[in-house]
Amino acid sequence: MSADRAFSLVIAACAESRNVGEGTWITSGMQEAYCALHRMGYAHSVETWHNGELVGGLYGLAIGKVFFGESMFSRIADASKTALVGLATSLAAHGYRFIDCQVVSEHLTSLGAEAAPRDRFASELNEAVGLPDKAARWHWAMPAQELL
Repeated sequence: MSADRAFSLVIAACAESRNVGEGTWITSGMQEAYCALHRMGYAHSVETWHNGELVGGLYGLAIGKVFFGESMFSRIADASKTALVGLATSLAAHGYRFIDCQVVSEHLTSLGAEAAPRDRFASELNEAVGLPDKAARWHWAMPAQELL
């Protein structure tokens, strides 16, 4: 597993249609904007590898001590879950307060995500985004190097 090693590949994989005939909400303009945010140190990716090949990952924005998850993908079973668990472990070690998953799903709740009442979320968000954290590429040690 790695962080910020293959951002453009991760967002491109997330933008791929999941079902034949369906489009994607991640347009080329959005990819360009997120890549610019990545170069500025605000957008980040976590990559999952198998035999040297990118097989899963996720990307999002870090503001203050909150990570705003945008999208994730898997090319093999559990590759995105592995990336999310690695991200959560690393964020906790660096004092992040929470990951905003944006949409509650069975997939995310199976990994421990929970919906927060709006008032609590707004209060915690307001506090956490104001905490100091410099924009920079992540060079964190991730919990595992590669899927087995």
